[in-house]
Amino acid sequence: MIKMYVMKTCPYCEYVEKQVVGNPEFKVIDISEHISNLHEFLALRDHRPEFDEAKAVGDVGIPCYVRPDGSITLSSAEVGLEPMPDDYAEGAACSLDGKGC
Repeated sequence: MIKMYVMKTCPYCEYVEKQVVGNPEFKVIDISEHISNLHEFLALRDHRPEFDEAKAVGDVGIPCYVRPDGSITLSSAEVGLEPMPDDYAEGAACSLDGKGC
């Protein structure tokens, strides 16, 4: 099963989350739903090099996918999902500075 870390206020997350509804291969974990979910995500984000690029540009690093083997990717395509088109959501707020995804 692929763990998929998302947040309801992230348009990119919403776009890919719709693609996994009813798919038992994905477990969706909303980091804004409970502090334990946020803690679990931050433990990954704070210590894994896969997030270095996202952090460098001020991104949160979601959606994030943890594969069954423990490897992590921030690429929806790498787990078989269609990435959100660049022009899909205006005013997206996936970055820590609120400027977009």
